[in-house]
Amino acid sequence: MDPASQDINLNSPNKGLGVDHSDSLADVPVEGAVGNSANPLPPGLTEEEAEELRTELTKVEEEINTLRQVLSAKERHATELKRKLGLSPLTEIRQNLTKSWQDVQTSNAYKKTQETLSQAGQKTSAALTTVGSVISKRLGDMRNSATFKSFEDKMGNLKYKVVGPRGNGEAVTPTDTTPTQENPPF
Repeated sequence: MDPASQDINLNSPNKGLGVDHSDSLADVPVEGAVGNSANPLPPGLTEEEAEELRTELTKVEEEINTLRQVLSAKERHATELKRKLGLSPLTEIRQNLTKSWQDVQTSNAYKKTQETLSQAGQKTSAALTTVGSVISKRLGDMRNSATFKSFEDKMGNLKYKVVGPRGNGEAVTPTDTTPTQENPPF
């Protein structure tokens, strides 16, 4: 199909189909068409005025079709220029997102929100520092308590019974099977 013979009218029922321009259907009356004599003229409108309006409507519709063709050609040209410049749709989206993000960052709402969140973060940090200090102090107090000391002594005795004297930092004897360069673990 020759692209020049395609109907590019976006509202045409023949859109995308090959249109033979040699047979004009302009002479065939269409039911409900503007120029059909079955349609009565609106009140207060003469036949001459109706004909002028029909002519003007035809011209406007032709202009619309021409503008569509021009717009389509310009869009193709713009696409070709972008391709030659190496601008892909992904690059355009990225640039648009970057510009939008910059616009958001410069907006008053963003600045106020950022300020508020910064203040909230500082207050939260201060509160967590206070909580950490309190917990640390409480753990220190608990470690110095008699109950914890008794528990610590019992755990030390249990460790001595299970591990023996070498668990207290004493020197390891050569009979142990600790890995060395001569006896690697693998």
